[in-house]
Amino acid sequence: MTNEDLKNKLTELFPSATFEEGGEFINFFIEPSQWKSCAKELKEKAGLDFDYLFCVTCVDWKTHLTMVYHLSSTIHRHSIVVKVKLNRDQPEIDTVCDIWKTAEFHEREAFDFFGVTFINHPDLRRLFLTDDWVGFPLRKDYDDPINMIKL
Repeated sequence: MTNEDLKNKLTELFPSATFEEGGEFINFFIEPSQWKSCAKELKEKAGLDFDYLFCVTCVDWKTHLTMVYHLSSTIHRHSIVVKVKLNRDQPEIDTVCDIWKTAEFHEREAFDFFGVTFINHPDLRRLFLTDDWVGFPLRKDYDDPINMIKL
């Protein structure tokens, strides 16, 4: 399936999605409330079969956070990037670790460094930082008095 065919299929399945042009992969935005059902559809829909979640990260844009999910189909050899814009003051999104097991640790990392809450995550706790750590060191407003890094 070409990228154009894939984009047409995604547009048909997710009419409210918006697409970013350019780049190697198809990039599209979905609303947080639609993320869980979208994720299930991406994995289970014949012809899509996105069975491999190979990267999850968070980006701080100062006004909002964006969760970024890189997915591949090992069957069809196509890849996409799904982006979900989150409220910076209360970033919450449904977990997808029940769909792709690899999400479990990626989500814990985003929780630890960005403060994103993954609803229904089975073990949402700090991964790298100590339990008494204050703040989220990968957010752009994080104040690090020791290293004095200003972003």
